[in-house]
Amino acid sequence: MTRSTITVMLAPAVTLIGVFILVPMALTIWLSFHDWSTQTGFETARYVGLRNYQDIFGPISVGRDFKRAFVNTAIYTALSVAIILPLSVMLGLLVYQTRVRGGHLLRAVLFSTYMVPMVAVALVWSKLYSPAEGPINQMLGWVGVAPGTWLSSPDTALVSIVFLNVWQQVGYFTVLIIAGLTQIPNALYEAARIDGANPVQEFFGITLPLLRRTLLFSAVIAVINAVQVFEPVALITQGGPAGSTNVLTYHIRRVGIERAQGGLGSAMAVTLMLSLIVVVVALFAFARKGERE
Repeated sequence: MTRSTITVMLAPAVTLIGVFILVPMALTIWLSFHDWSTQTGFETARYVGLRNYQDIFGPISVGRDFKRAFVNTAIYTALSVAIILPLSVMLGLLVYQTRVRGGHLLRAVLFSTYMVPMVAVALVWSKLYSPAEGPINQMLGWVGVAPGTWLSSPDTALVSIVFLNVWQQVGYFTVLIIAGLTQIPNALYEAARIDGANPVQEFFGITLPLLRRTLLFSAVIAVINAVQVFEPVALITQGGPAGSTNVLTYHIRRVGIERAQGGLGSAMAVTLMLSLIVVVVALFAFARKGERE
């Protein structure tokens, strides 16, 4: 295959990536150094240097709101990944076991949750969390536990959104884990059993090390998905109560569109992008260090 043929074949994909990804990214970075209202054209943008970044990291209200949203996003992402990955491994091992009847049906049921639109998931879970008629509080009442104000309390609102995300995402990551398990040769387990290894030793000595790359990929995707959370916050809590669920994507939309502060919103978006890059690079570095050890 000649170089010109390869160029022709790649041109459509490269063009689409450039138009819909690279150009908007470059425009966002450029706008982050300007004072610009989203209600006007780009020609009205006025260069202000690093002032937008100074504002979002400064002590003024803009900075306090941004840092609160940044912390909320970090907590949401950390909790989501910390729950999704172990749970997907557990479910993946359960479904992958050939001794479990109905494994294929369970796999389909788990993956079906991921195919449900997040808008529908958010609306359904808002009813489940309802203080009065919500099934969650009703079931807790059956065992003598007082009903909770899950989405109305600053102490539980963000965690409630996390559980919603876990329910919707865990099926997808379970399928990824199952795909990783299929790549592990059965001969390794047979040899371990001959040596007298029990199931726990097989898991920590064979399964977990050989799932490292699958877990790395899953962790990166889980982080990216969690950072982009928007629909549950926009539909259910609108960033409340008391800003406890005001995550960065929702805050950027509020600043950049509702308040028409395009330059400030662009600076927040660039900061979010850079933070995500740092986290992903750290995950790859951590995985590479583990492989060397």
